[in-house]
Amino acid sequence: TTEIALIIVFVVIVVAVIATLLFLRKRRTERLRGKFGGAEYARTVKEDGSRRRAEAGLDKRTERVESFHVRPLVPGDRARFEDSWRRIQARFVDGPAIAVMEADQLLGDVMSTRGYPVSDFEQRAADISVDHPLVMENYRTAHEIALRQSKGKGQASTEDLRQAMIHYRTLFEELVSKP
Repeated sequence: TTEIALIIVFVVIVVAVIATLLFLRKRRTERLRGKFGGAEYARTVKEDGSRRRAEAGLDKRTERVESFHVRPLVPGDRARFEDSWRRIQARFVDGPAIAVMEADQLLGDVMSTRGYPVSDFEQRAADISVDHPLVMENYRTAHEIALRQSKGKGQASTEDLRQAMIHYRTLFEELVSKP
């Protein structure tokens, strides 16, 4: 009877440990999906090939961005960037392709001024996704359109470029908004 009792206790402990691990894994997944948004979470899982690697990568992103000195814009910078954005939007009518390229460059300037390192697009997008996850899909779509336009020698239609400007505007408004 002692052996049976020990086996039962051992089985209960093993089941409890497994249940706890599954609960913690599910909780981590829900936390990351909530923090990064469903689209960015799903894209990362698909790109990394496994949920475990993707979640480790998302945690590393968060740690990386927490090491930056990201700050809100001072009123003078905010006004300067908003004025630049208005000028870019006004130029869209006569030169949509150039306006989209300028919008992309302006976003890089805003990110740099806020304290984000501005390296290659994928790293920049990953960094921004930590603090602004809801606009990441828009940013990626706009950047893809801009690349199609610049590298494809005009393969983006005017409607595509208009959509890119709308997508860029959502991130721009997030980045320059008052905290």
